[in-house]
Amino acid sequence: MSKEINYEELEFLENDFELVGKENLSPDDTLYANQSYWKDVLGRLKKNKGAIVGLVCIVFITFMAIAGIHMNGHTYDSQIIEHQNLAPRVPGIEKLGILDGGETLNTSQGSVEVNKYVSNNGSKTGLEDTYYWFGTDVLGRDMFTRTWMGTRISLYIALVAVIIDIIFGLSYGLISGYFGGAVDNAMQRFAEILNGIPSLVIVTLLIIVLKPGLMTITFSLMITGWIGMNRIARAQVLKLKEQEFVLASRTLGAKSFFIIFKEILPNILGPIITNTMFSIPNAIFTEAFLAFIGLGVPAPMASLGSLISDAFKQFTTHPYMIAAPVIVLAILMLSFNMLADGIRDAFDPKMKEM
Repeated sequence: MSKEINYEELEFLENDFELVGKENLSPDDTLYANQSYWKDVLGRLKKNKGAIVGLVCIVFITFMAIAGIHMNGHTYDSQIIEHQNLAPRVPGIEKLGILDGGETLNTSQGSVEVNKYVSNNGSKTGLEDTYYWFGTDVLGRDMFTRTWMGTRISLYIALVAVIIDIIFGLSYGLISGYFGGAVDNAMQRFAEILNGIPSLVIVTLLIIVLKPGLMTITFSLMITGWIGMNRIARAQVLKLKEQEFVLASRTLGAKSFFIIFKEILPNILGPIITNTMFSIPNAIFTEAFLAFIGLGVPAPMASLGSLISDAFKQFTTHPYMIAAPVIVLAILMLSFNMLADGIRDAFDPKMKEM
């Protein structure tokens, strides 16, 4: 007679069962914690060392542009003729034999070591306690203060480029791509006409109407600086406007502008942010180029381009004048490019495989 089993009294232990085929499981079959899209993007961005270095450099340069002009008591336009053409001199570091105010002048009789801060015959020069960290120019103006004032101009241009991309280029491309047909054709032909006009011609024509300065460069960017963003936004809208979620919103009675800015725009933020970051160094270089050829901000206001232009004339005799603005401009543009490259990889990790 078989004994009846009471299943309610049975107790199972962890080792009572064994998974069949456990040896065939892939080591990649691992559970990952669920996280939001933006948190995932931020995590990939943090792992990109180049992007982090670029961001740190941008923050440091921005801080120096704000606080640097107040660090040594000089203003960007103050002139001391007695202090003209002084080489860089930094307290503390001068004891190491570098940045001590000495420079090598190339003359017809050969190279001569000169230090205008001290006298060779023991007499006082009045500059023994004077320090110019980046030296002075031909008018005795402090290059340190003028360099960071010029950096302000470049950062202003970067901000203007972002605003123009978002307000003009993004809106123009979204509307053009969504409505399509005759509207898209007319809007894109107008953009192509503007893009066909060289920026140098536009700035030159604006100078005839307006005075040379930041306002002229700002208007120049407003006329043609948004064309690239317009194309990116339009291309993204053309890919998404026939998707199911857009059709569902249209079926439920949503208006066109609601669909454009509430449904489509959040789904294309990745390419938009990436393109905006890449447009910043291009705008900075454009301003520096215009200032270099004399179409930038007027004197005595300083920009990195005008500083490079003025120092270029003295390059053979006083090369230190061009070093600071060139290095700051190069680091600023390189940092924005590195950050933009990191943001692109963060939004689209497949780019690393290409």
